[in-house]
Amino acid sequence: MTSAIDDKTLAEMREIAARYPEPRSGLLPMLHLVQSVQGRITPEGIEACAAVLDLSAAEVSGVATFYTMYKRHGVGDFHVGVCTNTLCAVMGGDEILARLSAHLEVGNDEVAEKRQGDTYSVSLEHIECNAACDYAPVMMVNWEFMDNQTPESAVQVVESLRAGHAVSSTRGPRLCTWRQAERVLAGFPDGRADEGPTAGEASLAGLALARERGWRAPDPEAIAAAGPAEEGEER
Repeated sequence: MTSAIDDKTLAEMREIAARYPEPRSGLLPMLHLVQSVQGRITPEGIEACAAVLDLSAAEVSGVATFYTMYKRHGVGDFHVGVCTNTLCAVMGGDEILARLSAHLEVGNDEVAEKRQGDTYSVSLEHIECNAACDYAPVMMVNWEFMDNQTPESAVQVVESLRAGHAVSSTRGPRLCTWRQAERVLAGFPDGRADEGPTAGEASLAGLALARERGWRAPDPEAIAAAGPAEEGEER
């Protein structure tokens, strides 16, 4: 069901615009707000953003259609994205995507039919790099990480979500619904920013090694003071 852009939403759009020296800089979070209210980017949402920011509908639409995180069609209560870029593919991302596609009986960017007894709906997306190669293969649920997945664990996650069971990100909070997540991305915190772990051992391995061996980044001021390096000189 698509909710209307009401006075409360318009007031929140103006609040977003006021955060920035240039109001149009608020367009990206404003589009997330539209998705939190309407579940997707609608013509009504585009017109509302344009009116608040004094832009044309074409300018707003150009941004909304450029980024894949903005949807012109509905998604599930939980939107599952599977990465199959190089490292995730090598580690099994292709198999995870194929298994979920067969299990949910959907293709890319489609919503699985909600079965009798399901509490929530699920959609599936073939995503480019999730920027989490140290935990490959990775999938995301409403943009929260689910690391080191297998086809079996991915199906378990999806089934737990459909049944309404609490599922936590491997490096973040308990998963909330798509619309709730979109409101957070619009800049309206839900109070769970510090819930769950953040960086894990794989992400911190390089830092630990540098500390162990006493490695430090070069001092940029010292480099600048030394002037250009001579040919063959190491610094």
